[in-house]
Amino acid sequence: MNSEQSKYNKILVVEDEESLAIGLEYNLTEEGFDVTLAKDGRQAMAEFNAKHFELIVLDIMIPYLDGFEVAKQIRTIDPQMPILILTARTSAEDRVKGLELGVDDYLTKPFHLEELILRIKGMLKRKMWYRSISTIKNRYKTGEIEIDFENLSLTFESKSKSLTVHEAMLVKYLIENKDRIISRKELLENVWQINSEVETRTVDIFIARLRKLMEKDPAHPVYIKSVRGAGYIFSDSISN
Repeated sequence: MNSEQSKYNKILVVEDEESLAIGLEYNLTEEGFDVTLAKDGRQAMAEFNAKHFELIVLDIMIPYLDGFEVAKQIRTIDPQMPILILTARTSAEDRVKGLELGVDDYLTKPFHLEELILRIKGMLKRKMWYRSISTIKNRYKTGEIEIDFENLSLTFESKSKSLTVHEAMLVKYLIENKDRIISRKELLENVWQINSEVETRTVDIFIARLRKLMEKDPAHPVYIKSVRGAGYIFSDSISN
């Protein structure tokens, strides 16, 4: 993404540490982004409801409404809004909680500015070009599952749920490579565009979220199966 493209992307940065917030605003603006700052959860929701944003950078430890509650409320309003959590809280429990709420990425402090910018650009690129990356049709149906990739929705047993861009891209990649074992590393590189061995827990959480949406018994999946020590495999148990 060049500066000409990025200048049209409006980002809401929710951060109560003033010096960090100002630094983020300066550096992201230098990259061509249109940045709005919010210092607490109430202000974040007020800004979100008043303006259109392409992406949210969200701290967890903020006053009034914490980042988890802000993410939850934003997901209720806009299931597809890209959300990147940026926080000093590094526990696995916090990471899992954030990802289970539907955030798209999670970066802990201290962080490298270059990595943050790359992740933001990657998230925006996925959002912009989502519909052009697939080689399969916009609708996919098998058994009681129907996925509308254009409108980012999944219907299972007549109940429809919204998908985030990451969820849609993940299930799309699995379907396009059905009946083949896909490693976590391959998913990270091709869906998240992250080349890192330490991010594999993220893949597991997203897989668990998809199973809740499309499996009768998520603990004993039929469609998205685990292959011990190797990764995952998508199978059509019921032919179209």
